[in-house]
Amino acid sequence: MAEYNSPALTVAMAFYEAWNGKDLDRAMSYVRDDIVCEAPPGRIDGIKQYRAFWAPFLQIFTKADVIAAFGDGETALLMYDAHTTLVASALTAEWFTTKDGKISRNRIVFDRIPFEAARKAAS
Repeated sequence: MAEYNSPALTVAMAFYEAWNGKDLDRAMSYVRDDIVCEAPPGRIDGIKQYRAFWAPFLQIFTKADVIAAFGDGETALLMYDAHTTLVASALTAEWFTTKDGKISRNRIVFDRIPFEAARKAAS
């Protein structure tokens, strides 16, 4: 795991590198049990629901490219381009809050319309 000047960015990037490698177990090791996530599908409470949110995405995920990453002591912002089997490019931003070295809050922003259009075209 790379070290960054920001403790929160170090955790956020470790989480990113784990799921980018499709290692969901390792990714969840950087997440608090009581995580709260706000994402386009809605609010996600707790690590069990958070894991259930990520698992299907990793099934269609192929790779991601970091565009920008910033952080301080407790928060980090990561922007990346996600590539999937459904959508060639999905610009995504994630804002993280950390507590005791783990992710406690996550806000994810991405455009769902291309994914919905791809699913509709496939059916």
